[in-house]
Amino acid sequence: MSAISKSEFREEKDTFGPLRVPLDRYWGAQTQRSLQNFEIGGEQARMPVPLTRAFGVLKKAAAAVNMTYGLDERIGKAIMEAADEVATGKLDSHFPLVVFQTGSGTQTNMNSNEVISNRAIEILGGKLGSKDPVHPNDHVNMSQSSNDTFPTAMHVAAVLELNNSLLPNLTTLRNALADKAESWSNIIKIGRTHLQDATPLTLGQEFGGYAQQLTYGIERVEAVIPRLSLLAQGGTAVGTGLNTRKGFDVKIAEEITKITGVQFKTAPNKFEALAAHDAIVEASGALNTLAASLFKIAQDIRFLGSGPRCGLAELSLPENEPGSSIMPGKVNPTQCESLTMLCTQVFGNHTAISFAGSQGNFELNVFKPVLISNLLTSIRLLADGCRSFTNNCVVGIEPNESKIKAIMNESLMLATCLNSELGYDNVAKAAKKAHSEGLTLKDSVLQLGLLTSERFDELVRPELMISPKD
Repeated sequence: MSAISKSEFREEKDTFGPLRVPLDRYWGAQTQRSLQNFEIGGEQARMPVPLTRAFGVLKKAAAAVNMTYGLDERIGKAIMEAADEVATGKLDSHFPLVVFQTGSGTQTNMNSNEVISNRAIEILGGKLGSKDPVHPNDHVNMSQSSNDTFPTAMHVAAVLELNNSLLPNLTTLRNALADKAESWSNIIKIGRTHLQDATPLTLGQEFGGYAQQLTYGIERVEAVIPRLSLLAQGGTAVGTGLNTRKGFDVKIAEEITKITGVQFKTAPNKFEALAAHDAIVEASGALNTLAASLFKIAQDIRFLGSGPRCGLAELSLPENEPGSSIMPGKVNPTQCESLTMLCTQVFGNHTAISFAGSQGNFELNVFKPVLISNLLTSIRLLADGCRSFTNNCVVGIEPNESKIKAIMNESLMLATCLNSELGYDNVAKAAKKAHSEGLTLKDSVLQLGLLTSERFDELVRPELMISPKD
């Protein structure tokens, strides 16, 4: 097909009449009509590839099940072969439609039907555009409606992307942070609350907190997968299952499970599955929470690595590229900046998803394309961001132990350990005197006659301040 000149066309027909379609494309009239009617957003607004590939999985499964209900085996096998090419990405370039189309995603369902129909016709030696012997509606879309195929493809795409992309990369980042926490368990540093000095903790404890945030993030993402694994297929137009056979919904979920190797089940209530997309909103909520966690972690690491001479400089971050076009030698925390930026995009995507998810008017939510586009974008950004942050930042972070120790020894909040010995008011008096007069905490305590030098040294030991007393 690729050898055919793009200047050549063939005629395709739908119920509105004939249209010219590029000869080297498998799509038909309805896809072409959508291209003409929705010139919105350009290439960046195209329907996500994971979704169109999920349609390949779905159409392959549908053909397999429909053959058990009477679909001609020769046609069914050709559909399955063509659909497999869609599912494996061989026909990605034949899915040109944008997200901003009909809210049910009907044109993308028909794009899938037309591409698979024409490819199956080609496999069987027929003429493209003839709809013979494989019809896009009668055969490829048999027992289906856009209203149940699109939400099914939404869920299949989301589950596969979470399992295959986000969770592995998120787990790797969590493990990298946990490794740092273990390695730095004996490095004592000053804590900070309200961006002010606080009591000590270890650098390992600080990074252990980051690792725990991501452990919870993994659990939250995993917790939404069971509901995303429930499929709308079999509900057809409004959830009643019109034009299907009993058991079709169960069989197609089983077939999709077989094709993907991931467990899917039929949704117990098809009316909910078509009219609402609460599972998508819930999944986006988990991603939104994860983005909040990642933002905090990247922000902290950026601040802890600030400097190198005039900042906190407790951490040395990997130097990956020049940081300024005017300041020679400057290096910036670019991985932290990249991760925080993509997190803000996830926050925005979740806002769009939240509103779109609320628009399930009566029997059909008609914001389906923007729901899945934003969700898949968030998954991709977070997966890629976690991988990049791990490989290009976290694994290469080193502690600046001399700086950490110097900052900690200057902190007046070490005075907190004296509360039980001197009482809050006396300790506060010593800390304020030290701050206002530029003294060390020890000199202030001694000048006030609150402790001897030996007793101060016995009590003010940071290593005794990082855990509860026995």
